[in-house]
Amino acid sequence: MKTLEQAYQEFNFDQFLAEQLVGTPQAINAYVECCERHLGSNKTALIWEGKNGESAEWTFEQLADSSGKLAHYFTSLGLKAGDCIAGLLPRTPELLITILATWRMGAIYQPLFTAFESKAIEHRINTAKTRLIVTNEEQRPKLNSVDVPHILTVYQLDTLSQQDGDFWTELTKKSSAFEPVMQTFADDFLMMFTSGTTGLAKSVPVPLKAVLAFKGYMAYAVDLRAEDSFWNLADPGWAYGLYYGITGPLSLGHSIIMDERAFSVDNAVQIIKKYKVSNLTGSPTAFRMFFGFKEKFDPSIKAHLRVVSSAGEPLTPEVIHWFNHDLNVNIYDQYGQTELGMVIGNHHALAHEIKIGSAGFANPGHRFCVLNQNNEEVEKGGVGTLAIDFSQSPLVWFKGYDGNNRKSFVGHYYLTGDTVRLNELGGVDFIGRADDVITTSGYRVGPFDVESTLLECSEVLESAVIGKPDPERTEVVKAFVVLKPQFSASDALSHKLQEYVRSRLSKHAYPKEIEFVESLPKTSSGKIQRNLLKQQEIAKIQGIQKVG
Repeated sequence: MKTLEQAYQEFNFDQFLAEQLVGTPQAINAYVECCERHLGSNKTALIWEGKNGESAEWTFEQLADSSGKLAHYFTSLGLKAGDCIAGLLPRTPELLITILATWRMGAIYQPLFTAFESKAIEHRINTAKTRLIVTNEEQRPKLNSVDVPHILTVYQLDTLSQQDGDFWTELTKKSSAFEPVMQTFADDFLMMFTSGTTGLAKSVPVPLKAVLAFKGYMAYAVDLRAEDSFWNLADPGWAYGLYYGITGPLSLGHSIIMDERAFSVDNAVQIIKKYKVSNLTGSPTAFRMFFGFKEKFDPSIKAHLRVVSSAGEPLTPEVIHWFNHDLNVNIYDQYGQTELGMVIGNHHALAHEIKIGSAGFANPGHRFCVLNQNNEEVEKGGVGTLAIDFSQSPLVWFKGYDGNNRKSFVGHYYLTGDTVRLNELGGVDFIGRADDVITTSGYRVGPFDVESTLLECSEVLESAVIGKPDPERTEVVKAFVVLKPQFSASDALSHKLQEYVRSRLSKHAYPKEIEFVESLPKTSSGKIQRNLLKQQEIAKIQGIQKVG
């Protein structure tokens, strides 16, 4: 196996581009890279599991045929290259056809997560100036008060009243031959949005150059091989699912799996066993749920599951050990953002030292560093803000929020907003979002350290840790804990958990308060919303002060 250091030394942008793309920086189309180039291979592109027990497989040829017809429909409405077309659809073939048709005509695809309600949808389509939304009957009522020029709906055959054009009916009227519109690396092909702790979601236009970076992550970190049965658990309504569940694998000519059903451990186990999944990617939230219900995993899975990649906050040592010991597979932490894609990771395809709890090292084609408060690079052991040095990162593509807002850039650095430690290996140890880090009695405590230690306890299913305002200590560490179904909350259990964290971490880092809750607030993509928990605590304190 090639070492990570060798990959760094050998990486050449022009050579990588020539090897990976059929297009060039001056003439490229995402549909061509993800579908047309694979025509004639007789390969399955999509494996679909429906919510009512149905299943189907689509070849690249079938997707080319349908996407050509849909592209003709789009242009018949006057839509053109550069326009924004949104998909408000579950994980179905129609979603993939919509994405490919949009790219084929040089338009920009915008994902709308199906859990969004009308306000979130309205903000995103107004900001992006979206011209058309493709949806289905279930999602269609959310658009009744939304102002968008065109709506195309996937109707069931027995529907009597149709207020929009019907997806499949319109396709039957069109030719499948449609010449792809070639564009440049600087032209956008995705319109993403990302939410901070304050303010409305900001738009993140993704240029075609990103296709090359996506392929790099799939090759180096995920180690996607031609013989793999690959499944990305993430929903394509979000960046990780769209970047690496659709664009990345299809650009490599690899089939993807879409499960229309809502995520559950039972459904996931069924898919993993049915398709003998060998390469699995997803979020830490999903893998923590796997561990919480580990008794559901059949030992037969060990025969085919080869590698697992986790994108987001680091996994706990206990979860990593379970995958390694019980399922005989390595699960590696990796790091990225909507604005960057995945840029740091523990690489399945490259040999390097692995530190549990570390996000790893820069993907070839990228360089990261850790900056102090003066935006100076720190030495090993230093703590600061994780930054990407785009002067030495030829695969970086982010242009700024809304395409030109570069408030997160300082000099030749992009500041991620994440607080990390540059560890002794030169890798990244995640501490937390800068606004999540807790200051207590002069000490800085990362919520992840406390959360991961709590998750080592057999009673704990999930946890979230915040800094609760305190007049003496600035903040005190407070933990919100979700217990596994077989355990009940009690003062004794609270004390037990506190003592365990104190013994594993330090006297200043253990949670002074523990509140047992039924569930934790999360974003639609599964990230814990610590800021909401903190706002609730502040509101409680202010309410008490007013009463007093």
